[in-house]
Amino acid sequence: MTELFSIGQLARTTGLPVRTVRFWSDLGLVPPAGRTSGNYRMYDAEAAARLDLVRTLRELGIDLDTVERVLRDQVTLADVAKAHVRALDTEIRTLRLRRAVLNSVASRGSTTEEMKLMHELAKLSAQERQRIIDTFVDEAFAGVDNRPEGTRIADGMRTMPTELPDDPTPEQVDAWIELAELVADPSFKQRVREMAVAGASDQQPPAHGDPQKVFEHAAPALAAGIDPTSAEGQDILHRIIPADMSTTERRELADTLATFSDRRVERYWTLLGKINGWSERPASVPVFEWFIDALRT
Repeated sequence: MTELFSIGQLARTTGLPVRTVRFWSDLGLVPPAGRTSGNYRMYDAEAAARLDLVRTLRELGIDLDTVERVLRDQVTLADVAKAHVRALDTEIRTLRLRRAVLNSVASRGSTTEEMKLMHELAKLSAQERQRIIDTFVDEAFAGVDNRPEGTRIADGMRTMPTELPDDPTPEQVDAWIELAELVADPSFKQRVREMAVAGASDQQPPAHGDPQKVFEHAAPALAAGIDPTSAEGQDILHRIIPADMSTTERRELADTLATFSDRRVERYWTLLGKINGWSERPASVPVFEWFIDALRT
């Protein structure tokens, strides 16, 4: 004969409170095997096993409706586990982002408004973050001829990672926030557009201004604090361009280089690199600014 348990005995056997066993039984998760003459519920060994399963699923955070579907074989445990792994991954990621934001706030001494902005930006979904960048690129390059150079720049600016790292550093959170603020600046968008339009024009670039020579000679001069307008600066300039280059040619070269030299645009790529974990490169725009000033002397 099958041994039956009262609700109190079943509670003691499983270590669960009587009220929990009664509640789950009322929901039909653990139906009684029979009743006594006094109409008290009695449970068998299968009920004890079902109670253990329900408790385990609940401790894993699975809601009672899903538990019922599992017990009724409407969904497999494997499917439930996969769904909850995805949910937990999202929750873990959210917690990591919050921790990173708080670390950044602590290190920056941010105001309440800055913290709110940082948190809102950091918790954006991957698709929402990508949409911010895509919208910026679409507006900056709208109507620009689809030439290889312009296309390369536009495609490059779309390489914003679809999501921050699983465990972003405060620096990466800061970089994303600064990047989001940068692309929201109308003046920055206009500056990128100017560069895109210039790059799509039929105008031939000046023959001189070899970047390799610029870095070879202008970078050390900048590091040494040499004034580009000084006699020494002009001597260094003539190692990059011919000494007999005309004033008109020098100004044209300076104007062209100035069009494509912008510290904020370079900062855009630097921020992108921080988010992606790329190795940081030395800033090149200050070197070209030195060269431009030397040309215009």
